Amino acid sequence: MFMKRMVSSILLTLVLAIGLMGCSNAEVDKNSSDGKINLKFMGWGNDAEVATFQSMIDQFEDIYPNVNVEYIVVPSSDYDTKMQNMIAADEQPDVFYLGIDYLMKYAATGNLYDLTDYVENNDIFDVDNIWENAVNIYKYDGTGLGTGQIYALPKDVSAFSIVYNKDLFEEAGVIPPTEEDPWDWNDYLEAAKKLTNGDVYGTAMYSMESAVWSNGADWLDDSTTEVAFTDPKFVEAFQFVADLRSKYHVAPSSAEEESLSSYDRFMQGKLGMMGVGSWATADLWNNTDFEWDLMDWPVSPNTGEKAVWFGSAGLAVSPKSENLEAACNLAAFLAFNEEAQRTSYTTGMSVPTLKDMAYGEYMDMDKSPENKKAFLNVLEQYGRLATQSKTFNQEWWNEFNSGINSVYDGEISAQEYCDSVAEKVQNLLNESLEQHKALK
Repeated sequence: MFMKRMVSSILLTLVLAIGLMGCSNAEVDKNSSDGKINLKFMGWGNDAEVATFQSMIDQFEDIYPNVNVEYIVVPSSDYDTKMQNMIAADEQPDVFYLGIDYLMKYAATGNLYDLTDYVENNDIFDVDNIWENAVNIYKYDGTGLGTGQIYALPKDVSAFSIVYNKDLFEEAGVIPPTEEDPWDWNDYLEAAKKLTNGDVYGTAMYSMESAVWSNGADWLDDSTTEVAFTDPKFVEAFQFVADLRSKYHVAPSSAEEESLSSYDRFMQGKLGMMGVGSWATADLWNNTDFEWDLMDWPVSPNTGEKAVWFGSAGLAVSPKSENLEAACNLAAFLAFNEEAQRTSYTTGMSVPTLKDMAYGEYMDMDKSPENKKAFLNVLEQYGRLATQSKTFNQEWWNEFNSGINSVYDGEISAQEYCDSVAEKVQNLLNESLEQHKALK
């Protein structure tokens, strides 16, 4: 198997090199006096992510010695503003990170290169070997996401699972669930109660997406034009999440959360369970002194179903790039090249975007978590794109969440809160729909 992977990697490298050598001489000449193609690549990230992507870029440049990549790093909080300013100045990078929440805005204004033909006709990667969700979320048909043309490739796929402290579980006599015998909400609550002791809490706040979706509800209706969170199924899930803190006191209060986040509390060994993204793997490797592992999200006791969000940031190409083929090849290399993906997962940055690598060498890697399949289950079985990412802007979402701690802290019921914000949220959603319509 290892030899087969090595041969495949060599063949892929040759195909990539041949593909880029196909760029015209005129394309090369207009970039630099030494005959090199110059590409600008822009993204965000902490020091670890920047170091990982620099390594991947170095690999790309080793294979393509006639290409030079300038790597520009911008703080995520300033990223959208920086990008808009660069577009206005006609200085858009050739390849750049694209947050999924911004895809419709950039596509509708003509600032994303349509990658559909490239994906369907390239010799670099097999789209059937990529997580289907990771490709589909970057499709846009002019109305919504999920179908239509492809406007980005996944720079990563971020699965959101539950991490638990194995030492605390053993001390409390809690037996973790299995994929064949999952917990439901009640099982999760009982485990959290057993784990809560002194300055140790059983759980962080539970994922609202997991609770709501698994209970058969959502923030918006299927058309994403009407609020749906006053539905009793939504309210029930919301109240379950709130009760973990306000009624059962198995999760830190909002005041405690402000003084020490649940993430830091878990890293210090003072929290039994919390939702965690695959991007945190390296931090868990380097900064915990206890054993930890993953579990699937519990099912709703009403439906028997599980659900949670999965995330991704895209790699987009500027339609104004002077080297479209080279830019597409860079995006594809960073997204799908075997050696690049191996660099990413072995540094704890992500789960491989290549399914055969994920189910093969990633699963076989002799490092935590033992239950890596919990991440893969999210990507393959029950992960969903966040509801707010399906709308043109997220102002309605921000409004819904603006007072959510009043429910979590028990000051108001979930039903009262949902009823009180429904009209304002709907008005903001209507504005989002109108903004989108104006750009069509």
